[in-house]
Amino acid sequence: MGTEEMISLQQFCFHHSVEQSFVLSLSESGLIEVTAMQEEVCIPVNELPRLEKFVRMNTEMEINLEGIEAIAHLLNRIDAMQEEIKQLTNKLNGL
Repeated sequence: MGTEEMISLQQFCFHHSVEQSFVLSLSESGLIEVTAMQEEVCIPVNELPRLEKFVRMNTEMEINLEGIEAIAHLLNRIDAMQEEIKQLTNKLNGL
């Protein structure tokens, strides 16, 4: 992955007025991916929408890390169930 596909953690945190420790906690929880590049922690650009969603949950709704983990788990389950419903509907329509 090239550097053009990454944003530095420091730059992200400055722009969004969020602590680096919060983002690193999200990474430790497995909710987002971060990468160390040239002695700097970077965030893949494709992680930004998810990370920004988690930052909004924390800052605007005052949801703590544990709450964000629970919400993310439930959203993943909903997505999986919706995909399963879509597959079952396609099977039924094919009969």
